[in-house]
Amino acid sequence: EVRAEIGKIMASIGDLERLMSKVPMGKVNPREVVSIKNAMLKIGEIRALDYPGAPMALIDLVLQIELCQDLVKKIDETIIDDPPYSLAKGSVIKDGFDDGLDDLRNTIQNAKDLLLNVQQTEAKKTGITSLKIGFNNVFGYYLEVTNKYKNLGLIPDNWVRKQTLKGSERYITPELKDLEGRILGAEEKINGLEEAIYSELVTGMLAHVKAILENSRIIGRIDCLMCAAEVAEKYDYCKPDINDSTDLRIVSGRHPVIEAQLPPDNPYVPNDLTLDKSTQQIIMITGPNMSGKSAVLRQTALICLMAHMGFYVPAERAEIGLVDKIFTRVGASDNISSGESTFMVEMTETSSILNNLSERSLILLDEIGRGTSTYDGISIAWAIAEYLHESPLKPKTLFATHYHELNQLENTFERIKNFNVSTKEVGKKVVFLRKLIPGACESSFGIHVAQMAGMPHAIVAKAQVMLSRLEKKSLSDKQNVREAFAKQARETLQLTFFDTSSPKINGIIEMLNNLDIYSMTPIECMMKLNELVEKLSDD
Repeated sequence: EVRAEIGKIMASIGDLERLMSKVPMGKVNPREVVSIKNAMLKIGEIRALDYPGAPMALIDLVLQIELCQDLVKKIDETIIDDPPYSLAKGSVIKDGFDDGLDDLRNTIQNAKDLLLNVQQTEAKKTGITSLKIGFNNVFGYYLEVTNKYKNLGLIPDNWVRKQTLKGSERYITPELKDLEGRILGAEEKINGLEEAIYSELVTGMLAHVKAILENSRIIGRIDCLMCAAEVAEKYDYCKPDINDSTDLRIVSGRHPVIEAQLPPDNPYVPNDLTLDKSTQQIIMITGPNMSGKSAVLRQTALICLMAHMGFYVPAERAEIGLVDKIFTRVGASDNISSGESTFMVEMTETSSILNNLSERSLILLDEIGRGTSTYDGISIAWAIAEYLHESPLKPKTLFATHYHELNQLENTFERIKNFNVSTKEVGKKVVFLRKLIPGACESSFGIHVAQMAGMPHAIVAKAQVMLSRLEKKSLSDKQNVREAFAKQARETLQLTFFDTSSPKINGIIEMLNNLDIYSMTPIECMMKLNELVEKLSDD
């Protein structure tokens, strides 16, 4: 109930921070000043609300609001409720605020009556019944007489002729010029007085800038918390358990943005996910295009981020060990202006991740190595996965890939596990089940996706024929490649095992551990490097 009330009030507050930032520069206009007043009144309504059962943290936040009642009262007394955008348009200051201003306005408002009185007096004196008063920018107010009355000799001697027209003539009198001066002078004085009063008001607002900006920050924070609570209730989020471990366990996790965009008859398919340093440090995720691999990566990152922000998360349950960095290598882009290809950007970002990771890092890698040839890409992806597994930091990693050869890693490295986003083939169609399950996937269904995208039928049919031929031709080659990678992994582990037990290697490791590289000169470093090379080359 309180959220609903606050929501209605906040809808009419506006961007108070932006408005107040104009005050120190003197750039705030009358309409914005009134907006500041109205915003402060609305903020006062938020402070005046009851917050039954609210935590003290929220109540303390509300109590920090400063009402600035003297400023609100000053603005209300000075500026009309609906002022023009520009001060130059006039009629900004309220009637009754300044006596001098009221007198001048009275002169302007009574100008018509005063002019009419002059017209009637002169008409009575002269007997010119059709006498008119007009105004132009050349010589101000004038009396206009038709030629009929001019020829009768009714024009007084104290009238001064200013303009002759075809059927009439225009005159001025001392009384008319005096009245003109009072009217035009009043307008100029009104503008000057309004400007001075307004300037004084804006100067007085300077003393309240800090307080109002702090109010704006508090309101922004309440708005953020309110929205987080509303979304958590609407989409059934859970309170995450954040602890000091390095484990990550998410039960029925969902992507908050995708879920909110789906129609009611097509609910988001939740997924469980577990990452830890002892049994399941790296998850290799395979699956067809459009099956939802990237969504799993992104929702994991968002759940961790939201939890660390203090929000509820889109899951049934979430146990999250503190994370200090979330690294992502997702998407593809190039930097043409710097001469960097998509693959170069990908490698640069991946390099940055590998050089800055920590034991509490969460790493999300999507399609590493896809920007180069197949064998190059597989080799790089394999080496990165192996590096992360063998790193003493053991960072938690999600690795989405189309390189099915990487499924061999599970057989060699104990903390690398294969998962796939499941699908179901119905006839010649593929149904995406969006469920993350253990095990590897051997198909990408790229041609099915092309068909779904509206590719011409002839192209799809030809692609299926070519795929069938290539699969038959490369079956033995693919098996050879997988065996080669598996063999390489076994050999790497064997070499590492025997090398670490070698006295020579142990001696070199001991020598390296005893080096103080920060106190060595470049020459000393080169000499020590040469010594190590000679030690390795000794039979």
